[in-house]
Amino acid sequence: MAERLLWASTTPAMSGGEKIRGMGAMGTLVGQLGELLSRAVMPPPPRVCGTPGGPPVTAPRVRLSDGRHLAYEESGVPKEAARYKIVFSHGFTGSRLDSLRASPEVAEELGVYMVAFDRAGYGESDPNPNRTVKSAALDMAELADALGLGDKFYVVGVSLGSHAVWGALRYIPERIAGAVMMAPVVNYWWPGFPAEAAAAAYGRQSYGDQWALRVSHHAPAILHWWMDQSWLPTSTVGINESYYRDMTVMFGKWEFDPMALPEPPCPVHIWQGDEDGLVPVALQRHVAGKLGWVNYHELPGTGHFLSAVPGLGDTVGC
Repeated sequence: MAERLLWASTTPAMSGGEKIRGMGAMGTLVGQLGELLSRAVMPPPPRVCGTPGGPPVTAPRVRLSDGRHLAYEESGVPKEAARYKIVFSHGFTGSRLDSLRASPEVAEELGVYMVAFDRAGYGESDPNPNRTVKSAALDMAELADALGLGDKFYVVGVSLGSHAVWGALRYIPERIAGAVMMAPVVNYWWPGFPAEAAAAAYGRQSYGDQWALRVSHHAPAILHWWMDQSWLPTSTVGINESYYRDMTVMFGKWEFDPMALPEPPCPVHIWQGDEDGLVPVALQRHVAGKLGWVNYHELPGTGHFLSAVPGLGDTVGC
């Protein structure tokens, strides 16, 4: 104790200026550490098509109200002659080229026009760092407006891309003439699910996928960093920024529960395989059961990738 008192008495006291300079140095250090952590946690900026150092633009694109571009691909009959105008939202890791294509004969007979687009951050569409379920729906509406599809149009979503369709039913139902979702991915945290059923379905996912979904929901800001750590349990979904953004949007905290939506002014169909290894059929049945206005179609002996089912493109797309 005496030694400590002696040391204190012989150590010169810091002046006010010295204290301020010390606090400033500490603040600088904290700021530098914060910058390093941000760099480690955040994904690198994506290479935007058509910008210096970015890939070239090869697809037709429309410019949105916020300045972003959406790339698209058209199929079917010319939109000027179409009776059914469909906007298609592709699934996880997909693109505008994954459109659900009806056979030319059926499309011609029924007058079907379809436009598929690269969702934000995919393919040749610009990324949207503020992407949400709502923004995905509004992107479809802006695309339809830019292409002159009229006041109402049909929407089709596949797998994870179906979140845009749920968003359309929530935020722009007056624009939707009809909606189809094929094996739509579910969010295990939607309030409408019974807790035990959701937990059981979640527990059947692989250990790495469970952790990836958990981080996507509870700590989305560190998802890129988490997935980049080989010593942590992670999914194998890849390292693209658009993939991570998809996960945080789909499995994050939604502004609404699809199972609490009011009946929209249009028909809604869900197609689901009963042997889907990615989307639990038990939870999909629960969604359909809660929403009496959903037309639910369950395909026996069928997995997740419904595009491989012969003739289904003609049935769904037309």
